[in-house]
Amino acid sequence: MASDTTQPHPHPHPAPEPDPFSPFAYAPAPESRAIVDIAPSYGHFIDGEFREASDGRVFKTIAPASEEVLSEVAQASTEDVDAAVRAARKAFTGWAALPGSERAKYLFRIARIIQERSRELAVLETLDNGKPIRETRDADLPLVAAHFFYYAGWADKLPYAGYGADPRPLGVAGQVIPWNFPLMMLAWKIAPALATGNTVVLKPAETTPLSALFFADICRQAGLPKGVVNIITGDGSSGAALVEHEGVDKVAFTGSTAVGKMIARTVAGTRKKLTLELGGKGANIVFDDAPVDQAVEGIVNGIYFNQGQVCCAGSRLLVQESVQEEVLDALKRRLTTLRVGDPLDKNTDVGAINSAAQLARITELTEAGEAEGAERWSPSCELPTAGYWFAPTVFTNVTQAHRIAREEIFGPVLSVLSFRTPDEAVAKANNTPYGLSAGIWTEKGSRILQVAQQLRAGVVWSNTFNKFDPTSPFGGYQESGFGREGGRHGLEAYLDV
Repeated sequence: MASDTTQPHPHPHPAPEPDPFSPFAYAPAPESRAIVDIAPSYGHFIDGEFREASDGRVFKTIAPASEEVLSEVAQASTEDVDAAVRAARKAFTGWAALPGSERAKYLFRIARIIQERSRELAVLETLDNGKPIRETRDADLPLVAAHFFYYAGWADKLPYAGYGADPRPLGVAGQVIPWNFPLMMLAWKIAPALATGNTVVLKPAETTPLSALFFADICRQAGLPKGVVNIITGDGSSGAALVEHEGVDKVAFTGSTAVGKMIARTVAGTRKKLTLELGGKGANIVFDDAPVDQAVEGIVNGIYFNQGQVCCAGSRLLVQESVQEEVLDALKRRLTTLRVGDPLDKNTDVGAINSAAQLARITELTEAGEAEGAERWSPSCELPTAGYWFAPTVFTNVTQAHRIAREEIFGPVLSVLSFRTPDEAVAKANNTPYGLSAGIWTEKGSRILQVAQQLRAGVVWSNTFNKFDPTSPFGGYQESGFGREGGRHGLEAYLDV
């Protein structure tokens, strides 16, 4: 019988050609949390030292991605607030009397230490806030250091800032900051205050106090005189006590419009100077001649950066009717590539929502959008079982009457509306009680200038979104607040002019 000499094919099932449009498969690339030491408990930083709450009350700060308790933090009473304000008042005379060049040295030291310890700070911010390490490392921390460097440069040039030949500091600044950019908001507040000769009492958000307490240690490392920077932690009652304190000369607040209105009523009729940076409902306007791929990247950055928990987020997308289908198709393809998950993984694009309360707010408003007839879409993604998570979401068939088009959601939720003419785009963009940000996407420079001049927004980006620089002022009007932070304009709020 003849033998069968046929040899098996070395590749009986050839591998299929890779799909060039499929997302890359990434292996996990976690940043080590071991590089930052988190103490089991923290007190207030008052007069250069950490101290326990006067009444012994504490609260827990939780990691949004895992719901684990990170640390216990002191809850500030009115006595603690008073002690911090008195320490700042005591330090003010000596700090204000220093030549600007000497104050600048401290600010430069702080900036350099932030750069040196940026890896620790990025991990700490990600753990406490829930945002991806890629954002804290590549966006937040460089901007934090840059703000201190920038205002260090202004400290000895105040007579040339345009606020008079001999501008004077106000005194004690009471500053209350939010949880979405804890360290960046700290830098926006503290750097100009110190450069102009003021002293500070700062209260970080209840859910994200750790990076501010880390900054307190940086102040000691930089040799900052005692009492120049004081940090108290606590809930809204602690912030209210700080705002109401008679020893505070200047109040700076970033947060919700509702709380900002309460603060304005509290400060009204007093000698206190006030700046407010509040909510927003920014419009991202895409014209028919816009580069679609570039615009899609800007749309994604505008609303899904930091899980949409950004006051200036481009949460309303206005697309010219003739290219709406093309833009939405490209946007949906792009959203399928976003990676949602562990914020400490360097590959993660969308991290955890900051708290259970914020997740409930986002959920309630998206359910209202569906109930009112808008069409909801999210890419297929598996959300972690522990922590606070919300998938990137797009709503179409949205009208201007829908709650999701009117109210600030503060989450990864995009509402899409269409327009036919530039005038209609401007009318829809301005149909909001807010006035913080907007974006314009077109290849025509003349159209950018024409539309930007008509938009009622404190900052208008052209063919980009969410770009910040310490030399450029930021702020809004209407229900987005008043006053400016950043740039030369940011000095005015801390000077007696």
